[in-house]
Amino acid sequence: MAKDYYEVLGVPRGASEEEIKKAFRQLARTHHPDRNPGDKEAEERFKEIGEAYSVLSDPEKRARYDQFGSADGPGPGAGGFSGGFGGGGSPFGDIGDIFDAFFGGGAGGQRRSGPARGEDLRVDMELSLEECFHGVEREVRLTRQENCADCQGTGGRNGEKPARCARCGGTGQVQQARDTAFGRFVTARPCPVCHGAGQTVKDPCPTCHGSGRQRRARSLKVRIPPGVGDGARVRLSGEGEPGQRGGPAGDLYVFVREHPHERFVREGSDLHVELSIGFPEAALGDEFDLQGIDGQVKVKVPEGTQAGQEIHLRGRGMPHLRGGGRGDLVVHVALKVPRRLSSEERDLLQRLKEVRNRGGDGDKGFFGRVKDAFR
Repeated sequence: MAKDYYEVLGVPRGASEEEIKKAFRQLARTHHPDRNPGDKEAEERFKEIGEAYSVLSDPEKRARYDQFGSADGPGPGAGGFSGGFGGGGSPFGDIGDIFDAFFGGGAGGQRRSGPARGEDLRVDMELSLEECFHGVEREVRLTRQENCADCQGTGGRNGEKPARCARCGGTGQVQQARDTAFGRFVTARPCPVCHGAGQTVKDPCPTCHGSGRQRRARSLKVRIPPGVGDGARVRLSGEGEPGQRGGPAGDLYVFVREHPHERFVREGSDLHVELSIGFPEAALGDEFDLQGIDGQVKVKVPEGTQAGQEIHLRGRGMPHLRGGGRGDLVVHVALKVPRRLSSEERDLLQRLKEVRNRGGDGDKGFFGRVKDAFR
């Protein structure tokens, strides 16, 4: 079944020439092969868009298409869709020429003869919670492209410098003129001799085979600031792959992977920890020494503390990565219930139970009665 070209471009049947052109521009940019490398579906969609535009942008073909369902006019079974172009083909010699007519450059790629930035690199660094707290300086190892030591990056034997490409004159591109139904168009393609570099080497360096680069292992020192967390990244500018044709080098990104801690649970700049206490301490209140991330801290448990209650110790958590100060240490209170009781403990708890059940001494309140029970 033939395609509905209006549906392909997303325009109504009464769309103006300008509306059709605008829709084509937007869709062509989105589905162009350069923006979707290796995506066969996008490539087919791009061809479909170009096919639809080549018909709807031509008044005569559009008229035949609107009347017969084909740009070639009536065919077998006239009056129904007969299958798009039929034997007529596209007025463009190549689907990329449609894109060239509006945006310049070829469908195979953009102009590549100028400087090109190097690729970014990534390494992962595993850190403990303590290392994230204090910050650390570590050495990372990576393998990256660097200038060949034998030719100093020229690509020529003994450092011979490359010469300007005779085929493209150093532009990295060759132009081709083509007559179409819309007039004469000039398209530019990467030079087949220098592959867009604009330069050629007569006698390539045997070490790097003319590329001017080699892969080498390197060690770099990286300073990780205090307060980093899992997934944080540190950028080392210019430590990625070298640029091409005089372009700047890429960057190196160090991604932090934080190990889970045996006692603390981290949430942003806050640390969570559990403190187990007995019923008397929870009922009467007490003070405890607790090991924090950077030393001992005192935790005051108020009387009447409930199981699961949180006590916030301000400024005793992790450093804020951006800006001064620290997060909180959040203490979660857990009640320890003894599995075995001594006779004295059992007697005391029995007295407490009797006092609570009696409900007397109302003026003293519950905690006053608890204190009396333990005297």
